[in-house]
Formats: sequence, structure tokens, C-alpha cells
Amino acid sequence: MKTNPAGRHVLMQELASQGLRMTEQRKLLVKIIQEASSHLDAATLLHLARKRDATINRATVYRTLELLKSRRLVEELDLMHLGGEKHFYEARTLNDHLHLACFDCGKIIEYTSPAFKRLKQEISRKNGFEIGVVRLEIGGCCKDCRAKARKKGTNQMNRQRSSAKHPPRAAAA
Repeated sequence: MKTNPAGRHVLMQELASQGLRMTEQRKLLVKIIQEASSHLDAATLLHLARKRDATINRATVYRTLELLKSRRLVEELDLMHLGGEKHFYEARTLNDHLHLACFDCGKIIEYTSPAFKRLKQEISRKNGFEIGVVRLEIGGCCKDCRAKARKKGTNQMNRQRSSAKHPPRAAAA
């Protein structure tokens, strides 16, 4: 599988190698996802695409996202429901990573560590379990928001916990 320097799949090449028909609108959507510097929701993807092609519609966006998900080329994430119930999308990477979601500003930080890789290996070995996908989201307060809260003299995490519209859900066992 081909990847770009950030370790993300080169979506256009992957789709072409799988013999899929690539319309101009599908190419545009794939390019936007590939070049995104942040996680996109479907509405944002549609908005960005319409800046380049006013005729693109919502159904094309959702069909393309479903195609990319079915081919395991993009990941669908809820990112702690920071934006309500909407889902976000990112091109898959070769290395699993965690998403740190700031409840205050909405920043998403991707984090990877050799310790995470070792934990996955341990889980697999101890349980005889072949891991196919890992999704881990951690919600809290980023260093920038913590610094702002310190300047204001407030406890950012206590304020966030009491006002969270969508508190973190426990993972199913």
C-alpha cells in the first residue's frame, strides 16, 4: 500500500489500483480528504468541495465516504462527540494512533507511541486475539486551554465536566 510522507494512504492510487471508476467529483472529494490538515465531517467536506465544483451534492459525498470506508481507506470517528452527533473522517494511517480531543477548543491531537504498539501486542498475545482495528479517543483539556484557564484563575476541567453536552461514554467490554 502506498503512503504519503505523513504515513497516510495515497487514496487516489489505492482506488485506481483497485480498478474503481473515478469520476471528477469523486477525485475532487478524495483529493480534499487526502490534503486535509484536520479531521473533516461530511458537511465540511461538502462545503470545501462546492468551492471547487458547485454541482457536487450531499449524496455524492456520502457515497464516496461509504466507498472509502468499505475499502478501509478512511476511518470514521466520533471524536468524543465534540461537534454533536456528527462523525469525522481521516485517511487511514499505517500506524494506529490515539485522538486527544480538547473539550474546550475542539482541537484534535493525534498521538502515537511505541508503548501503544506494545500494548496492542500484549493484548493480542494474552488473548489470542488478532486485532483488526483500534480506536481510542481521550477527552480533556489541551495545554493551550489549560494555560488560558490558569491565567483566568479557573479550573478548566471542572467547568468542562459540569457543562459537557455529550460526556464521554464508557467503551463496551
